[in-house]
Amino acid sequence: MGFRERWRTAARRLEQEVYALFLACRDPRTPVHARLLAACVVAYAFSPIDLIPDFIPVLGHLDDLVILPLGILIVRRLIPKGVMADCRARAQDARREGKPVTWWGAALVAAAWLILAVGGTLVLRRWLRPWG
Repeated sequence: MGFRERWRTAARRLEQEVYALFLACRDPRTPVHARLLAACVVAYAFSPIDLIPDFIPVLGHLDDLVILPLGILIVRRLIPKGVMADCRARAQDARREGKPVTWWGAALVAAAWLILAVGGTLVLRRWLRPWG
């Protein structure tokens, strides 16, 4: 198996695992704290907007390669194994239907960027005020 094929396989598994977490968020057997954290991970994964834009060299893909798998790993440990196994089976069955896009997840990431931009502007303005 070549390098490209291994990456495609890993990406498919990651996508299926995120969809299984999406299903686990909606499962009543999942603890509330795990649901909340899983919802954040799923919203970020399915969001069309990244916290770190992909056009930024190296850092742009850091969220896809480090942050997202780390979030998935943490959430998987919070969800009971039986629930996760059921959700993985359902995700595998539903994989052909396509990947859902959460616009509220995109709105959450956009809001985080907006808060950072406004906060940065205020700090910069206050810092530059003595010279102006």
